[in-house]
Amino acid sequence: MDHANIFEIKSNDILPSRGKILISEPFLRDATFGRSVVLLIDHTREGSMGLIMNKRLPLLLNEVIKDFKYLDDIPLYKGGPIGTDTLFYLHTLSGIPGALPVSQGLYLNGDFSVVKDYILQGNKVEGILKFFLGYSGWDLEQLDQEIKENTWIISKEETPMLMSKKTDTLWKKSLKNLGSKYETWSRFPQIPTLN
Repeated sequence: MDHANIFEIKSNDILPSRGKILISEPFLRDATFGRSVVLLIDHTREGSMGLIMNKRLPLLLNEVIKDFKYLDDIPLYKGGPIGTDTLFYLHTLSGIPGALPVSQGLYLNGDFSVVKDYILQGNKVEGILKFFLGYSGWDLEQLDQEIKENTWIISKEETPMLMSKKTDTLWKKSLKNLGSKYETWSRFPQIPTLN
């Protein structure tokens, strides 16, 4: 192992595409994207769209959708800084009309009345459905430029880990899954000057 390069922040050479994740580099000082894991929903010539998987909001879906008022707490996540008044949902429910396949067994949105009925019938939500306010978006070439600047490492993550509500360790675990060099990054303090 080349120890001289251990602190060199360098992205891997995996290309971004729908269903892959973006893992922010450890020194990214950004309130929205610092220490974040973003699931790419779309990556085309027109631009890219993703959802931040590990930023829980201090608000519950139960507070937003009154029909869910008396159900168990359903967490809400900050999907990104765009369209923060719009609800997005990822799920593993096949057969929801209008749902967009994101990766194997993982879908975005679809007929909300079907999803609502599923929840109101007392079915399991955790690990099956994850709700977001807002999304992350990049214009044409913008994401490619950020990847060239080593802001993001691209990877693939298993659906159960992405859908887990234990999101506080997702960034570290995603880095560890990439191997020893990236695992070392996961131990960098968030603000190096405080160390």
